[in-house]
Amino acid sequence: MTLTDPPSQNRERAPGHRLARGVLSALGNLGFEALGEFPAPKGRRMDLCAIGPKGEIWCVEVKSSRADFQADGKWPLYLPWCERLFFAVPQSFPASLIPAEQGLIVADDWDAEILRLPAERPMAASRRRSMTLSFARLAAHRLASAGDWRSADVATPFLA
Repeated sequence: MTLTDPPSQNRERAPGHRLARGVLSALGNLGFEALGEFPAPKGRRMDLCAIGPKGEIWCVEVKSSRADFQADGKWPLYLPWCERLFFAVPQSFPASLIPAEQGLIVADDWDAEILRLPAERPMAASRRRSMTLSFARLAAHRLASAGDWRSADVATPFLA
């Protein structure tokens, strides 16, 4: 199953996965494309890494409960690798737990709303290039792994 599964299958997913689906929808409406479980330095994985229409890089950590948030101390390691870091939480989450300098997104299974936009932290050009290349390579790898890229079902307008 994927983040775009039919509603009956989506209810069976873990709460964090359902929240991520809502965040992906909202980011898409803002012109961002995102990848889940994005590899980060030191063997870590960002819940979502998104690239915006101007090349901006955002990281979203999805926290489905207070316990989930309190058990995760790795998110500060992601700060140098994105321009804005957000926490996506359900409506019932105690928002006061989220550090004031980080972004806040309230999400459900289908959509999300940015309640707090964090200050932008500019990235060095070399780090932005590295992240953008990593994003593109991971997206291409996942696309190729999803099926036979040589199939006639794959649209390839650039080859026409």
